[in-house]
Amino acid sequence: MTRADAVSAVRNPLAFIAERWTPQQRTVQRAALISLAMTVCIVVTGGAVRLTGSGLGCPTWPKCTEDSLTATHEMGFHGAIEFGNRMLTYVLCAAVGWAIIAARSQKPMRRSLTRLGWVQFWLVMGNAVLGGIVVLVGLNPWTVAAHFLLSTALIAVAVTMWQRTREGDGDVRPLVGKAVVQLVWFLVAASVLLIAVGTIVTGSGPHAGDSSKVPRMGFDWETVSKLHAVFAWIVVTLTFALWFVLKAVDAPKGPLHRTRDLFLILLAQGAIGYVQYFTDLPEVLVGLHMFGSCVVWIGVMRVLLSLRERPYTTAGLPAQADDSQLSAV
Repeated sequence: MTRADAVSAVRNPLAFIAERWTPQQRTVQRAALISLAMTVCIVVTGGAVRLTGSGLGCPTWPKCTEDSLTATHEMGFHGAIEFGNRMLTYVLCAAVGWAIIAARSQKPMRRSLTRLGWVQFWLVMGNAVLGGIVVLVGLNPWTVAAHFLLSTALIAVAVTMWQRTREGDGDVRPLVGKAVVQLVWFLVAASVLLIAVGTIVTGSGPHAGDSSKVPRMGFDWETVSKLHAVFAWIVVTLTFALWFVLKAVDAPKGPLHRTRDLFLILLAQGAIGYVQYFTDLPEVLVGLHMFGSCVVWIGVMRVLLSLRERPYTTAGLPAQADDSQLSAV
C-alpha cells in the first residue's frame, strides 16, 4: 500500500474498500439478514436481562461500576448477564457495519441501501444511549418501554433493507389496488398499537427487571392485559380479512403468502400469550412472547413490503446477480 492509499483509506475508508472489492449480490443480502437477526437477538437477550432480574447488574453507565468498565467477580450472575448484553451491542454494530460496507461496495452503488444501513447504525447508537439512561434512572418503566419501541423501529428499518437487497431500483410497481394498500396500513397501525400496549402490560406487570423495588407504571395489570388482547384480536381479524380479500381479487402469490405466514405467526403468538396469562407469567414464556413480538412485527413489515415490486434496471443491475434474484420476493 502506498502513502497515497493510506491517506485515502483514512479519509474515506468506505470508498477505499469499495474501490477494491465488489461483493456478490448474495453477500449483500446475507449481510442485511445478519443485521436483522442480530437486532432480534439483542432484543431477546435484553428481555433475558429483565426476566433474570439483572437490569441493574451493572448499576451505572457507561461503566459497569464506578471503578470498573467490566463486570467484576463479586457482581456474580446478574453482573455477567447485564454486561454480556451490553457487549452484544458491539456485535450488533459490527453486523450493521458489515451491511453498510457490503451495500456501499456493490457495483453500481445503491445509495438507498447505504442510507438504510446508516439509519440502522444511528438507531443502534441512540438505543445504546437510551439503554444507559434506563440504568441511570433505575429501570423507570417508561424508559424501558421507549427502549423496546426504538428496537422495534430498528427492526422495521432492518427488514426494509433486507427486502431492498432482494429488489432493484426501478420504479415501484404496485401489485394490489389502493383499497388493499389502505387495509394493510390499518393492519400496520393496529400492530404498532398492539406492541405499544404490550410495553404498558410489561411496565405494569411483575417483571420489573431487578430484585430491588422498581416502580411500575401504575396501571391495573389485568385491565391493560385485556386491552392488549383486544388489539391482538383486531390484528388477527385484519390479517384474516386481508387474506380473504387477496384471495378474492386473485392477488399475486407474494402478498398472499406473506399474509398467510403472518396469520400463522399471530396464532402461535396468541397461544403463547394466553398460556402465559393463565400460568402467572413464567419467565420462559414471557421471553418467548417477546421473541414472538419481534417475529410478528417482521411479518407485518414483510406483508407491507410485498404489496409492490421494484424491478432491476439494466443500468442498475448489481454485479454478479443471479437470475433467480431478479424479482421481488
